[in-house]
Amino acid sequence: MVCENYTKIRERIDAACKLSGRDPKSVTLIAVSKTKPVSMIRELMEIGVEDFGENHAQELVAKTEEITEPLRWHFIGNLQTNKVKYVVGRACLIHSVNSLRLAEAISKESVKKGLVSDILIEVNIADEATKEGIAGDEAVSLVESASRLPGLHIIGLMAIAPPVDDPEENRPYFRSLRELAEKIGALGLEGVEMKELSMGMTNDFTCAVEEGATFVRVGTAIFGERSYPMQGR
Repeated sequence: MVCENYTKIRERIDAACKLSGRDPKSVTLIAVSKTKPVSMIRELMEIGVEDFGENHAQELVAKTEEITEPLRWHFIGNLQTNKVKYVVGRACLIHSVNSLRLAEAISKESVKKGLVSDILIEVNIADEATKEGIAGDEAVSLVESASRLPGLHIIGLMAIAPPVDDPEENRPYFRSLRELAEKIGALGLEGVEMKELSMGMTNDFTCAVEEGATFVRVGTAIFGERSYPMQGR
């Protein structure tokens, strides 16, 4: 079932790309496997899926220790600075960098491990009080400051749009994130490439693709509803 679900989502992404004149290969579908067992991940691996998303550091560690095949693990959840050491070197991309303090912690750990970590700056694009992320009007300043830190490569922006019944309601948020990335990219900052936009989830990913998403994060529509037995991040 998870393979069928994944294939259907991929087909919808490809259709959205066609509608907006984009190459389907420019959009990566991240199967958000948080709280789901390794057996489900292995089902998707059988059909060639390589990009998986995790929200919690401990779960990322456990799964990367059990699955030794080369996969691209994306860390997409709120990351506490004291958990950075578990994520750097395991995640191919950290989507949720929302403060200079967190960027500094990732920088320090990356230098310690002799790595350059790819990161995205998380923007609270709808200014929701319950959401993580830097305010849109503060994003430029954060990117400028983080770009000076060693061991970091800023490659784009991430956002979580509000929960809505009609996905079209989120289109303006996706568009504004793309425009913000274009604005930052035009600054020509060293160590900064605004080439990736991580936006769009189960309910609104087609709109996100039409507005320029390069990563969409889909969990429930692939794996089904979730339980949350694991605590901590």
